[in-house]
Amino acid sequence: MPKISVEVPQELLADLDDHVGKEGKFVNRSEAIRASIRKTLDMLDEIDQRQGRLDDE
Repeated sequence: MPKISVEVPQELLADLDDHVGKEGKFVNRSEAIRASIRKTLDMLDEIDQRQGRLDDE
């Protein structure tokens, strides 16, 4: 799996960390970020489909 690096504002990182760990929904930051990316891309696909911008391949 390729690795990427991003700069994240401290406020977002702190909020993310509230959802990670034994008391959180995600095992680690990577899982939380991947889930967020997937959800965002799904939402964008839905918007594109409604706007007729998504190919049906």
